[in-house]
Amino acid sequence: MAVSNVYYTNMRTTLQENLLQKLERLVKKAGMMDMDFENKFTAIKIHFGEPGNLAYLRPNYSKVLVDLIRSRGGRPFLTDCNTLYVGRRKNALDHLDAAYENGYNPFCTGCHMIIADGLKGTDEVLVPIDGEYVKEAKIGRALMDADIVISLTHFKGHESTGFGGALKNLGMGGGSRAGKMEMHNAGKPFVNQELCVGCGSCKKNCAHGAITIEERKASIDVSKCVGCGRCIGACPVDAVDSMCDEANDILNKKIAEYTWAVLKDRPHFHVSLVVDVSPNCDCHSENDAAIVPNVGIFASFDPVALDMACVDAVNRQPVINGSYLAEQEHCHHDHFKDTHPDTNWETCIDHGVKLGLGNREYNLITI
Repeated sequence: MAVSNVYYTNMRTTLQENLLQKLERLVKKAGMMDMDFENKFTAIKIHFGEPGNLAYLRPNYSKVLVDLIRSRGGRPFLTDCNTLYVGRRKNALDHLDAAYENGYNPFCTGCHMIIADGLKGTDEVLVPIDGEYVKEAKIGRALMDADIVISLTHFKGHESTGFGGALKNLGMGGGSRAGKMEMHNAGKPFVNQELCVGCGSCKKNCAHGAITIEERKASIDVSKCVGCGRCIGACPVDAVDSMCDEANDILNKKIAEYTWAVLKDRPHFHVSLVVDVSPNCDCHSENDAAIVPNVGIFASFDPVALDMACVDAVNRQPVINGSYLAEQEHCHHDHFKDTHPDTNWETCIDHGVKLGLGNREYNLITI
C-alpha cells in the first residue's frame, strides 16, 4: 500500500484560533469535507465515558464534526454500543443517562445520541467477514445502518490492548454485547450462582436450549451453547458473565477483524485526540493521572496509520513524574508496553495491515 497521509496539529492556540477552530481546520485540510454527506446517515463513533472518569473527550469536539457534516447536508448522530461488564453503560437507558451526565446531549453536540445495539445490547447485525478468528462479526445495528462512519477517539493507554485508539474505538466499541464477549473470550458465558434468582429470562432468550433452571438457579450446558451472549443482555441481575479468558494478542487481532467488519464497503474518516493520556480505558469509573503531556489532534482516512502516528507521538514524549508510568520499569523503550508489560499493541496494527484496513507507514503533515 502507498504511504498514508496523517494530519496533525498541536494543542497551542492563539487569540485568533481556539482548539475547536483548529480541529475544524485540521479535518478540512485532511479531506473530510471532500466526502459526499448529502442526505447520508453519518455515524460518529465515540466513547461517552463511564461516569466518574474525567479523561473522556469533551462533547464540544464532537459538535465541530456535527456542524461540518450538517453543513454538507449530512445527517450525523453520535453512537456507541453497550458494554459487556457491569457499569453505567450496559443498557441503552443507563448508557444515555451516562452520556447526558457527561455532557453529551443534543443541546451541546447538535445531534442525537443512538445506542447502536439497542436497549439490552442484543440489536445486532451479523457481518460475514471470514476472518482468521471471527467468521461473523456482531455489530450494533445502528452503526451498520449508517451510510458513513466517522470515528472520534480519545487516544490513551489500555490494560488489555496496550493502547486504545481508532481501531479499538471502532472494533471493540462497535461490537454488540455478544460481539464484545466474542472478542474477549475463548470460551462460553457462565452463571454466577450466588447472583442468580432463577427468573428464567436467560432461558427464554436462548435459541439453542442450552440453559436450564433447577432449584431457582440457572446453568448453561456448554455443549449446546454457541456463545451468542444474548443471555448476558437478558439477565436483569447481571448473574450471567463472560470469562474474559482470551489472550491479549488474540484479543487485539479480533478487534482488528471487528474494525474491518465496521468499515468495509463504506466511506470512513478518523480523528484522534492525544490528550489526557491516562494509563487505562475510559470504561473505568476513574482515570489515573496522564502518563505523558498532551500531544495534539490527528486525522486521517487510514485508521491504522492514524494509530501508528499517535503511538509514535506518545513514545516521543517525556514521562510525567508522579504518573503510573513513572513508577514502572522502563525496559521496552515503549510507553505503552512499559505501562502494561503483558500487552503488545503491535499485534492489532499488524493484523489490521494484513486485513487491508490500512498502512503502517504514514506521512505526517503538520498544520
